[in-house]
Amino acid sequence: MSTPLPDNERSLRNTVTLVYALHALSLVIGAFGAATVIGSFVFGWPSIIAVIVNYVKRSDARGTWLESHFSWQIRTFWYALLWTIVVAVVSAVLLVVVVGVATWIVGLIALGLWAIYRIARGWLRLSDRQPMPV
Repeated sequence: MSTPLPDNERSLRNTVTLVYALHALSLVIGAFGAATVIGSFVFGWPSIIAVIVNYVKRSDARGTWLESHFSWQIRTFWYALLWTIVVAVVSAVLLVVVVGVATWIVGLIALGLWAIYRIARGWLRLSDRQPMPV
């Protein structure tokens, strides 16, 4: 049986849960919509709202085990955006030799799986009340 959380910690945990849910919604929209999983994750409104909430509430979590979840979520979003740009540029350059289409497809699939893993891993550790690794 787990011990009850203090009010501030419960509020922060609810915020982190909301952010994971918003990111997961973006992933689902990408999986079942017209966009790619990673495209929906990086450019979809649920993930953009999630990142804004992260930045607004992050200072409230300083010094708690939840601070690592805020950092994890923020890094996941920005790394996904960065790697999406890298894949697009590399694929555009390789398009000259016709390999670019394959690298674009493989890159988008790999990045989508990576984002799903990051959100799932974070959410599972949150439900176990464990911090994220640095």
